[in-house]
Amino acid sequence: MAAAAAMVGDEAERARGRRAALSFAAIAVVLGLPLWWRTTETYRAALPYAGIEGLGRLPLAVPVAVVFAPRSVPGDLPRPLPFTDVQEMDIAVNLRTSVTARYETAYRSTTAQEEAALDVATAQEADAGLHLLQDALLGALTVYVVPETSPLLPQGISVYVGKHRSALVRAGGGLATLRTRLQQLTQVMSFTSSSIAAALSDRLPDGQLGPDARRHLKSSLGYEITFSLLNPDPKSHTVDWDIEDAVNRYVQPVLDKLSLLANFSVDSQILYYAVLGVTPRFDKESSSFLLSAHSLPHVINPVEARLGSSAASLYPVLNFLLYVPERSHSPLYIQDKDGAPVSTNAFHSPRWGGIMIYNVEAPASPQASLPLHVDVDMVRVMEVFLAQLRLLFGLSREELPPEFLLESPGNEGLADWELDRLLWTHTVENIATVSTTLTSLAQLLDKIGNIVIKDDVASEVYRAVATAQSAVDELAMGHLHSAFQASKEAVTSSERAFFDPSLLHLLYFPDDQKFAIYIPLFLPMAVPILLSLAKIVREARQQRKEPTKMD
Repeated sequence: MAAAAAMVGDEAERARGRRAALSFAAIAVVLGLPLWWRTTETYRAALPYAGIEGLGRLPLAVPVAVVFAPRSVPGDLPRPLPFTDVQEMDIAVNLRTSVTARYETAYRSTTAQEEAALDVATAQEADAGLHLLQDALLGALTVYVVPETSPLLPQGISVYVGKHRSALVRAGGGLATLRTRLQQLTQVMSFTSSSIAAALSDRLPDGQLGPDARRHLKSSLGYEITFSLLNPDPKSHTVDWDIEDAVNRYVQPVLDKLSLLANFSVDSQILYYAVLGVTPRFDKESSSFLLSAHSLPHVINPVEARLGSSAASLYPVLNFLLYVPERSHSPLYIQDKDGAPVSTNAFHSPRWGGIMIYNVEAPASPQASLPLHVDVDMVRVMEVFLAQLRLLFGLSREELPPEFLLESPGNEGLADWELDRLLWTHTVENIATVSTTLTSLAQLLDKIGNIVIKDDVASEVYRAVATAQSAVDELAMGHLHSAFQASKEAVTSSERAFFDPSLLHLLYFPDDQKFAIYIPLFLPMAVPILLSLAKIVREARQQRKEPTKMD
């Protein structure tokens, strides 16, 4: 009896052990594993991959109005005025990007006010009067066709391009000649295939780009302009320059007009004992020192080390240097590639700035007391610096047919249509930058699957895609200003998402390192449970075999 009771007690104890082991295993599998999986899984918010891929299509719509003055309507118009004509041109880029230029041309007759504005003596007066009658739609062009005998245009001039967004075209030659001149005007006053290619230079091979495609400044939300006076020989020269007044009179009007493009900040400095770092060659015939064209690239680095302006700058820095040569190297002149002296005695470096050498006249008497007082002619200096500023932004005047006449922009430094050219290219470049940034981010997140994608990062990506798509839609409708503003917002959102600190690769570990961390933690708990389950399996097998042996 006692032995049977002991056997029953052992069996009950083993049953409790089996139930305990099964319960622990069930808890570990049903609760432990899901809880561990849930608490250690990588949270990855959804991203608009399809929207990112759709940013490669860029439609550019240019509104053009052709206004006929009395006695200037060609006789071969396809239908009576007013009517609208649409022409499209594909600009080849690559498989990822397609650019379509759409010219929406509206033909009509002049109004009474426009006829009064054209009834003046000169084309400049007509341009000023017509500007008051036009709306301020950026990117739009208005072409006024005047009679062939109109005195507005000088002799031999068929096309006059004003300071604003209008042009005068002399009638004659029929509709085919007019359309040829319209095509030339749109290439001058809006954008060209080469300017769009330069804006998309990061997506094109070097063989498809022109020589100046990568010489212009990249689009940015802001620029810093630094004017520096370099006086390497203060013992011989005391140089005074009224840079504040010169900036207010000559530079600020240009920056006010460019403020629509980006934010600008201006500062100035005077550096003493700052030399060019290149020893000029003395020319006996002219009794002067010369800097050859091949030595100019070696001038930048030694000077830039003294500037220190770009070390803590968030935006591109444009450097404009006025160098007064030391007395032992005066006068100093710059030669071009053909060995001829450069008329401005200055040169510019793409995407960096420019340097002008300002020679000081030697004193009439060798016994003149030192240092000599030098007053810088800021008018001459600012003419050079403003010309270099235009080159940095890609506003160089292209070669035009001899019958074209371009009006000087005056004190503003650039015409309204030149500002539109910048807005066209910068808008296209901004959208391409957003597309490239978001594509790189998507590829990075696909490659590294354990990077956490937070909701705020995803919201920035969605905002960047939405604003970039809005910019594309505005371009398709010909709304250049709103398209540019949307593209700037898209660039800001895409950069916030790409440079978010939570996306740093060093914050995450490969899966094998994770297993190396978790195995020492879970193995001691798993071994007893697994051994108990193995024992239960063995006992179950023995119980199945025992009745067979008894038979």
